[in-house]
Amino acid sequence: MPDDQPYPDGVAAIFEIARRLRAPNGCPWDREQTHQSLRPYLLEETYELLEVIDRGLEDGKLLEELGDLLLQVAMHAAIAEEQKRFNAAQVSEAAAAKMVARHPHVFGDEQVADAEGVLRNWERRKAEEAERAGRPEETPLDRVPETLPALAWTLNMQKRAARIGFDPETADGAAEAVAAGTAAVTAADDGEAAFREVGDLLLAVVSLARKRNVNAEDALRAAGQRYHDRFAAMDRELRARGAHYRELGAAELTRLWESQVLHT
Repeated sequence: MPDDQPYPDGVAAIFEIARRLRAPNGCPWDREQTHQSLRPYLLEETYELLEVIDRGLEDGKLLEELGDLLLQVAMHAAIAEEQKRFNAAQVSEAAAAKMVARHPHVFGDEQVADAEGVLRNWERRKAEEAERAGRPEETPLDRVPETLPALAWTLNMQKRAARIGFDPETADGAAEAVAAGTAAVTAADDGEAAFREVGDLLLAVVSLARKRNVNAEDALRAAGQRYHDRFAAMDRELRARGAHYRELGAAELTRLWESQVLHT
């Protein structure tokens, strides 16, 4: 590496920077951070990376966001190393060992017919690992993080159940459940009932989306982006007129909103 470059070349670079930031003569802010205090930054960087992927932005932006996420991994590894628990090399080696163990069709002599077979075997091996670790009561659904956004959490629970053979509902059945749920929400006569019926309706929508090979979380995010862009177009038109929302009646606002369909 160049004499004036304070880090080695290659993958080790960011891990060395994290150690330097955490060192006694490093950055006061970085030295104060803990696993818990870094949690919101890990989430923020993850969502920023997802946004780049969703928008199909240029490689430079994808590279940048991947680096920002890797920095979070490096910081957590540096904290653990300071506490003499484990280090960055052990993180990498443990992840590699786990992937080798869970891909015997690549690193061993096991045969699989397709990607679905890979997922079924993956679930079987995870169950065996839970048994060996003394967690025999753990179900496949317990392995889905509850901290996921609600739609993603529900989708992943349904997918896990399907991998082990519990997926009795057809696509038509899921569509019927959505229709029934919509009617139940409309008929709900109090807030508590509406809350429960909306939850059941969303569960049915996730199931229908899965049967159609649509990721409900991604679909809702895309719909939200369309809503945002359409609202922005309407807002620009309103400001160009020098008008304000509260000055317009419901009919005019509806007409203005619907006129943006052709522009989104």
